Amino acid sequence: MQSHALLDELQWRGLLYQHTDETAAALAGGPIVGYVGFDPTAPSLHIGSLLPIMDLVHLQRHGHRPVALVGGGTGLIGDPSGRATERALATPEVVSANAAAIRKQLERFLDFGGANAARMIDNAEWLVQLRAVEFMRDVGKHFTVNYMLQKDSVNARMDAGISYTEFSYMLLQAYDFLELRRRHDVRLQMGGSDQWGNITAGIELIRRTLGADAHAITSPLVTNSAGTKFGKTEAGAVWLDASMTSPYKFYQFWINVDDRDVGRYLRYFTLLDRSTIESLDAATAEHPDAREAQQTLAREVTRMVHGEPAFAAAREVSTLLFGGADPRSLSRGALLALQMEIPVFRLEPDPDRGPLTSQHVLEAVCSGPDALFKSKGDLRRMLQQGGVYLNGRRLGPEPEPLRDDDLLGGEFVLVRKGARNYALVKVAGG
Repeated sequence: MQSHALLDELQWRGLLYQHTDETAAALAGGPIVGYVGFDPTAPSLHIGSLLPIMDLVHLQRHGHRPVALVGGGTGLIGDPSGRATERALATPEVVSANAAAIRKQLERFLDFGGANAARMIDNAEWLVQLRAVEFMRDVGKHFTVNYMLQKDSVNARMDAGISYTEFSYMLLQAYDFLELRRRHDVRLQMGGSDQWGNITAGIELIRRTLGADAHAITSPLVTNSAGTKFGKTEAGAVWLDASMTSPYKFYQFWINVDDRDVGRYLRYFTLLDRSTIESLDAATAEHPDAREAQQTLAREVTRMVHGEPAFAAAREVSTLLFGGADPRSLSRGALLALQMEIPVFRLEPDPDRGPLTSQHVLEAVCSGPDALFKSKGDLRRMLQQGGVYLNGRRLGPEPEPLRDDDLLGGEFVLVRKGARNYALVKVAGG
């Protein structure tokens, strides 16, 4: 691809909010190095981080070299942008651990080999050894307080109050850009539109200290059709780490995207081409009930973040829980994923009760805080009403012998109460 086509790509995808005047000329002049910063304020990135990640992906796909800057230094301060209150300070040990985890996540998206290989850099390399007096003399002298107060990230906090710690964040980010320009010839910074003030402060610092050029591209902040912050659910943020948000829940987030948002999100978060996305737009308009666009979005993003096996398992679990698929068709991966989403009970062997029956399985799910049935009386009523299923097979009031082929994966039985309430029973020794 031609390097100057990057802005066109970002434009049609809706990823271009603003850029500095000379950015197009710089991109057209040949491959350049661009970066995005990621602050390790949590042990995982969340889906709100996907937009700047995709900026780097497109940068690399158009022949430029991406740099992912992990803020091991700035993470000790915290970015005030988009926040109404002071951020709690993390310890150096926590920030270091978070930075290491985020580096591993970023490796899934970028190519670290080849002519325009991506790089990951930690700004702790220069920030943690920075001396306060030298910083104020060499960097602080280039910025007036009035200049800093004009930036949205600072101005928005003036009424509520902002500490000197967070007030100084802009200068640290500007210094990052300067150091990257010096050390790695980084000429472009990308980020969300709320970062514009911080980015242009870096451009100004580079101009004043090095007399060199630097450029900026920002993307819009993502909201949903209701105008609320993207990526937030009742359970909290949607994380990229599978231990914090399971691949199934991650998949479900994208499946449940509103029709008004799905076309925009396909442009933002996938690499599908324009004609494919426009055909999915048409499918949404003509047959919204089919949710073809949502299924495509969920597939593409889950694959990208968690890989093909996790996507396949998440789709199987989704089809079972919401589409009534035959439980006996579940793969081993889907069974493992299902254990993370529904209650799991254990059925221990007992020689005195004889061969296992459906009644033994059902009694196992009648106790504990996650009990599927409130009581044995509730279980009897549901059996009489035909509302109890074992591996998809409706049970009657009389116990049935448990057959060898009733054990999913050789050890599990799936119990369903009514239409949507599920539990797994692990049969010990199965």
